[in-house]
Amino acid sequence: MIFAERDFIPVMLGNDINVYSLARAFYEAYKVKSTACGKAKSGPACHSKIIEYQAIDNLDQPPVFIRVLNGLADRFADKKLILLGCGDNYVEQIIRNRAQLRENIIAPYVDANMMDALITKESFYEMCDRYWLEYPKTFLYTRDMGEDFDLPFGFPIILKPSNGINYWAHPFASQKKVYKLDNRQDLLKVIEEIYQAGYEDKLIIQDFIPGDDSYMYAMNSFSGRDKKVRLMALGHVILEEHTPHGLGNAAVIISEHDEELSLKIKDFLENIGYEGFASFDIKYDRRDNRFKILEINLRQGRGSYYVTAAGYNLAEYVTEEYIFNQPRNFKIVRNEILWTAIPLPAAFMVIKDQECRANIKRLIKSRKAVNPLFLKGDRGLQRAKFLYRSHLSHYYKFLRYCR
Repeated sequence: MIFAERDFIPVMLGNDINVYSLARAFYEAYKVKSTACGKAKSGPACHSKIIEYQAIDNLDQPPVFIRVLNGLADRFADKKLILLGCGDNYVEQIIRNRAQLRENIIAPYVDANMMDALITKESFYEMCDRYWLEYPKTFLYTRDMGEDFDLPFGFPIILKPSNGINYWAHPFASQKKVYKLDNRQDLLKVIEEIYQAGYEDKLIIQDFIPGDDSYMYAMNSFSGRDKKVRLMALGHVILEEHTPHGLGNAAVIISEHDEELSLKIKDFLENIGYEGFASFDIKYDRRDNRFKILEINLRQGRGSYYVTAAGYNLAEYVTEEYIFNQPRNFKIVRNEILWTAIPLPAAFMVIKDQECRANIKRLIKSRKAVNPLFLKGDRGLQRAKFLYRSHLSHYYKFLRYCR
């Protein structure tokens, strides 16, 4: 593989497919090698030729975080570092500790006040009300309610934490990203488990929008330092993962175009003065034919490489904006691409809808399918072993959780 010397270095935090996808985007755009730091000593970012990876214990703790990042900044003192978090906990650390980082570190994110307003679902939904973004019918649960509450809608319901960062800081055996619950007894049981584990904030209980994985959508965006949106890209989630911790993570995405939804979310982002990457989880409600916003992530989505593969390289958007001061003109992605994080035969084991199956086959035949983890030239024994084991594990996971 050929690498070029640049006056900037991409630095990613994490070790998952999000990290590798961004590093691949930077390599494809600039032939530059990225640096990545995470807590695990395995994963997609390890043993890659396009990434210099470091595993660091307690990286998401402020003293360690600041020491490691400033150490990198000193090591590359003659370069600018584009710092990108690939998990919500790392994004929080970047935003809260940005003032203590070296001047050559560029962190394209909102300030702490806006972050707090957006990552807490209660206040996020209030902002959605203000700017006419629709979301599911919602009930806000506080711990002091105990069992003394009535829901304004029936079962099944969705239960999730209002504060995701605090929630994942208190793990427990049956912990899930979101819960779909069919009765009050199960709801009360899960609420008790969450608070017993140490979670301290409110819970969100929502009307369940009917429909399987194929009713889910992801919208990725990038906003410049002037708070103007440069890019909007909608992805139709054909299949999600179904493991307890992976529930809600996209496994197969086909990029789509919806002008009305794109412009509505663009207006929201510009009205609140947003900066940097964002990704929205969305579900289509067939009962009223409307898109409903579920949440916002203050970073590029885990499956956002579909945007790069469709011809709009995410690395170029952030680099041209913050390194070369040549911001891109606003675009809504229209090109169609198939993104997958799993073997497509495993997807066909689960996907029964004939139209979805036909679309996947059509895009495969047209050579418009991509798994970002498989980059030509980025092999080696250790990486090949990881990819082989990881790829095969998806068959087992779908057989177990999608019977």
